[in-house]
Amino acid sequence: MMTFDFPVGYHRLHRTKIIDYQLNRWHSLGYARLEDMRDAAARIRTLDDWKGEMIRQAEKALAEGRLLNGTFFYRAAEFFTAPGDPDKMALYDRFIDLFYNQLCVDEPIERHQVPYEGGFLPALRVPAQTDSPRGTIVIHGGFDSLIEEFYSLATYFARRGYEVVLFEGPGQGGALRKSGLALDYRWERPAKAILDAFRLEDVTWLGISMGGWMCFRAAAHEPRISRVIASSVAFDYMQIPPKPVADFARWLLRFPRLMNTIAGWKMQKLPEQRWGVENLMYITRTDNPRDGSLRMLEFNEANLKSDQVTQDVLILTGAEDHFIPLKIHHKQVAALTHARSITERIFTRADQGHNHCQVGNFGLALEVMANWMAEKEAAPALAES
Repeated sequence: MMTFDFPVGYHRLHRTKIIDYQLNRWHSLGYARLEDMRDAAARIRTLDDWKGEMIRQAEKALAEGRLLNGTFFYRAAEFFTAPGDPDKMALYDRFIDLFYNQLCVDEPIERHQVPYEGGFLPALRVPAQTDSPRGTIVIHGGFDSLIEEFYSLATYFARRGYEVVLFEGPGQGGALRKSGLALDYRWERPAKAILDAFRLEDVTWLGISMGGWMCFRAAAHEPRISRVIASSVAFDYMQIPPKPVADFARWLLRFPRLMNTIAGWKMQKLPEQRWGVENLMYITRTDNPRDGSLRMLEFNEANLKSDQVTQDVLILTGAEDHFIPLKIHHKQVAALTHARSITERIFTRADQGHNHCQVGNFGLALEVMANWMAEKEAAPALAES
C-alpha cells in the first residue's frame, strides 16, 4: 500500500482565495509538491488560466516520471473546468484511467458500482492492513468531491486496522458524471444503499466539507451508524451570510427573472462567480441560477434533523474557514441535543489547520479522528467490564 505524507502548513500562494485554497488542497492531501503549486500560482492570473496550467503541470510531471503528481494534476485541471467545456469529461476520464490503471493498479482497492435510482453510486473498499481489524469507517465528501481524492486518508485508516468504504452520492463524481444523479439533501438514501450493499453495521461515518451536513442527515435516519465525524459543518446555508445578505437573498428568490439576470451580470464580470454558478447548476442538474439555489437551500436546519442524531459525534472546524464562519460550528453543536456525546476540535492558525476541512494539516486532523475513534470504540467494552 502506498504511503502518503501530509505536509504541515497553509501557504499564501495566490491572491484569489478559491485558487489559493485549491493549490493548498492538493499539496496538503499529499498529492502535489509545494514547488509545483508555487510555479502554477505564478502563472495563473484568473480561473480562466487554471485548466491550461494544470494540464501543463500534469504533462510535465508524467514526463518526469512523477505519476502521483501527474494523476492528481488532471483532477485539479478538471475541478475548475466549466461544465459546458468538452474537456471536463475528458479530463475526468483521464484522471480515472491514470488513478486505477496506473497509479493504483497494485493497491488493495475493490471497485464497486452500487445500484441506485436507475444509475449507480461509485464506491471503493479498502481492507484493513493489520491482522486485527478494528471496524469500518465510511467516508464521503460534499459538494463537488471525488472519492479518489480521499485515498490518502483511506490508507491512513487502513494501516490502523480499519476497513474503509468510500462512496460518491448523488451530485458527486461518477454518480453525477456517469449516471446523471443530481445533488439531493436526502442523504439517508445513498447511505442506506451503501450500508446494504456492503452489509455494514456499527460503522464510523466521516463526512468531509459539505459532507459535514450530509453525515448528520444520514445519522439521523440510520441506526447502523454508531459514530459520526464531521470535517467541517454547514448546518444551514442561509445562516452562513450576515442576516441582511440572507434577507436580501430570500427576497430576490421571489423574483426568478430578476435573480437570474443579476446572476448573469456577475458571471460576465467575475470568473469566480461564473464558475460557482455554473458548477451549482451542473451538480443540481438545473438550468438557471435560481433553481440551482433553491436546491442548495434545501440543505437547511429543518432538513438536517440534528435533534434526531443519537450517536457519538466529533466535529472538526477551522477557526478561519473561508467558506464557513465559526458561528456555524456553534449552531451545529447546540442543535445536537440528543447526541450520545459531542467532541469539538477547533483548529487555529497555530495548528495550521485553521482553514476549510483542516487543509494545511491533514495529519493532525487524522490523528484527532483516530484517537477519538479508539476512545469511543473502547467505551462499550469498559462499560461491560
